[in-house]
Amino acid sequence: MRPFVAALIWGLCLPLPVAAQCGGDFGTFVQGLKAEIRAQGLSEAQADAFLRGVRQDARVLKADRAQGVFRKNFIEFSQSLISQNRLTNGAKNSQKYKAVFDRIEREYGVSRGVLLAFWALETDYGAVQGDFNTRDALVTLAHDCRRPELFRPQVLAAAELFRRGDFDPQRTIGAWAGEIGQVQMLPEDILRNGVDGDGDGHVTLKTSAPDALMSGARMLRDLGWRKGEPWMQEIVVPEGLDWSKTGMKVALDTSEWARMGVKARAGALASGKGSVLLPMGREGPAFMVYPNFQVLFEWNKSFVYVTTAAYFATRLEGAARFDPGRPEAGLSAEQMKVLQQKLAARGHDVGAIDGILGARTRDAVQREQMRLGLPADAWPTAALLSRL
Repeated sequence: MRPFVAALIWGLCLPLPVAAQCGGDFGTFVQGLKAEIRAQGLSEAQADAFLRGVRQDARVLKADRAQGVFRKNFIEFSQSLISQNRLTNGAKNSQKYKAVFDRIEREYGVSRGVLLAFWALETDYGAVQGDFNTRDALVTLAHDCRRPELFRPQVLAAAELFRRGDFDPQRTIGAWAGEIGQVQMLPEDILRNGVDGDGDGHVTLKTSAPDALMSGARMLRDLGWRKGEPWMQEIVVPEGLDWSKTGMKVALDTSEWARMGVKARAGALASGKGSVLLPMGREGPAFMVYPNFQVLFEWNKSFVYVTTAAYFATRLEGAARFDPGRPEAGLSAEQMKVLQQKLAARGHDVGAIDGILGARTRDAVQREQMRLGLPADAWPTAALLSRL
């Protein structure tokens, strides 16, 4: 579930020799990879063993092109992923691995709810880790010219894990985008942040929950997670709020939000700076999100996925089910593509025209709403599409 994960910088990577960075004859491409693998310290025998039998996987490319699940709105997406069974198993795993979570909170400051949420959404607590050959998936995506800058370094990182004895190119399997283990980490992530949580001398994210959880926590800490700080809480917003101040680009002290009439749905607003997030506009669910929420986008770039994971984490720590409100009907996938085309034609950077309401599209929608004198809550509607 991490197709939009950010590439991390791996300090061991050397400058790339001259080689085709993507596309072209697959055999020639693999020879270029072999040269890079040799340049980073593997012997010829090791490089040959790592690449032996490598092949393109058409299933990987099909999965990469078909990410329609992210076109669902927040309510649909969260309801499809957050089940009572996952909540129940989350509570059981929280107790089963209490010592591990206690250690994580001491050493890395990451809340157990956040790790439980990603563990559940990524692999159903380790039960469904994917059946794609990881080496083949990474090489396929590196050869494909859509995102080679992300996946080529992951191939080199996997080769280094192989050199260390922690990766089997023939037998290691995982998700279609090359993530491995119970919390789905890419090879670079494992090299940088892998932790031997169970003390057996190896970082084994597929079979060891302590290894996976400790590694995920360390990665979040290194990405900027702030110890002891919140990430999200549900709020109630007044009808007369200045909607142009909502969204992740505006962060105000919660005392200022309180003066504007924003209240926590339960308890009090946390202290510090926060942003009012309206995933489905001013009539739908409302959340206050804090700096730690932004860190989660380094795990996954999908707005709807991160918002769901963050909300799920609050549920796992005892929060009530969110109030869905009565949001205005959104756009279909085809309407969203038309909207993105119109926004792009007006100079807005919305990224790919993919029918997905991501952060850049939301930002462009809000700016156009402001220009047109509409409530600027970043929720695209048929009325906005008509006005454009």
